[in-house]
Amino acid sequence: MKKGQIYEGRIQEVEFPNKGKILIPEEEKTVVVKNGVPGQLVRFSVNKIRKGKAEGRILEVLEPAANEITPPCPHFGQCGGCTYQNLPYEEQLQLKETQIRNMMDEAVDGEYIWEGIHPSPRQEAYRNKMEFSFGDEYKDGPLALGMHKRGSFHDIVNVPECRIVDEDFRKILIRTLDYAKSTGLPYYHRMRHTGFFRHLLVRKAVKTGEILIDLVTTTEEGDREFDGHGFAEALLELELEGTIAGILHTRNDSVADVVKDEGTDILYGQNYFYEELLGLRFKITPFSFFQTNSLGAEVLYETARSYIGDTKDKVIFDLYSGTGTIAQILAPVAAKVVGVEIVEEAVEAAKENAALNGLNNCAFWAGDVLKVIDELGEVPDLIVLDPPRDGVNPKALEKIIRFGVQKMVYIACKPTSLARDLELLQGRGYQVERLACVDLFPGTYHTECVCLLNKK
Repeated sequence: MKKGQIYEGRIQEVEFPNKGKILIPEEEKTVVVKNGVPGQLVRFSVNKIRKGKAEGRILEVLEPAANEITPPCPHFGQCGGCTYQNLPYEEQLQLKETQIRNMMDEAVDGEYIWEGIHPSPRQEAYRNKMEFSFGDEYKDGPLALGMHKRGSFHDIVNVPECRIVDEDFRKILIRTLDYAKSTGLPYYHRMRHTGFFRHLLVRKAVKTGEILIDLVTTTEEGDREFDGHGFAEALLELELEGTIAGILHTRNDSVADVVKDEGTDILYGQNYFYEELLGLRFKITPFSFFQTNSLGAEVLYETARSYIGDTKDKVIFDLYSGTGTIAQILAPVAAKVVGVEIVEEAVEAAKENAALNGLNNCAFWAGDVLKVIDELGEVPDLIVLDPPRDGVNPKALEKIIRFGVQKMVYIACKPTSLARDLELLQGRGYQVERLACVDLFPGTYHTECVCLLNKK
């Protein structure tokens, strides 16, 4: 088998996150391809052979899987956002559950209670936040605003009919692109580091219907020509189901292709909005972390709360606490909750939210868990971990383990990070008791995990 060779084969299984496996008998090799589903007959080219392992890129689906359906989104396949929209939702859940169960069976020592996967209350229009990128659909093509093309860091796909957001998102997206085109200003080129338009950030609360819109640009010469108030007026003319709470203009000159705040102006309204979860109210700013599926987050946090169990008269540490959502859900039935979060803006929001909800037994610390944990001056009765995608820093995890709490609940947005951290936790005397998945991202390969650990 050589790089560049083309083969045909049927995808036997798909391992997390989206690694399809194809056996090529004549070569006695298994090739891994991405973005396929079990049962598809595909034509693919080999693009990498390393240490005896081969990877390929799907060129064409020759025969669909028996359970495939027509994707609800016309952009599916071109857009890199979704992977499994060509499967019925029940099949998506079954695929994710099988993937995570197999992974956890390998990672967990001994027996544990597997509680399956909880579905998202909504399968479409479930996202409360989107970051759209400016670019072109092909080299030197017309201005585009949407998602990255599948398998590309540069090309952008216009997504005016995206199904994972509601109609308000789509209207704002189309109007923003039209306005950007009317200015004649260029998009920011990721390789040349020149240009003006970078991203459009849209957030909308499911419960309150409030919308926050943030246009992200550079501070190049176009900054002087850009009429921010004209942009705001164009958006305010839209007939929306929700209500625009604020329209912002953020400047970002960093080389990295991320939404970064290097100064924000309010063009209309305010720089925050409110969302409600499980009877509590949360103030959310443009860049503060909040679960992107509000209704799914309620399922996730109710699952975590059921794992935590009795909290009466107990001190709880909520590590990697974000805007303090979990802390405040637990606070009414705990003696005290201490949250630690590295993003200062999120910590300020958490403090405001606690006051907003009348909770006076929450304390929030800004800083890296690895460093701050030594300064808390308290010993917890139980710990909730909700780390970023890369999981818990091993040194921080050692310090967390030293508290010796009887019970720990680990919420993971990346199951492979949980599987890795379980090795250390189990090696230090913790045992996995219960494990479940919560699908916060229908149509994609992502899923959340909730794991209850008890000290032996």
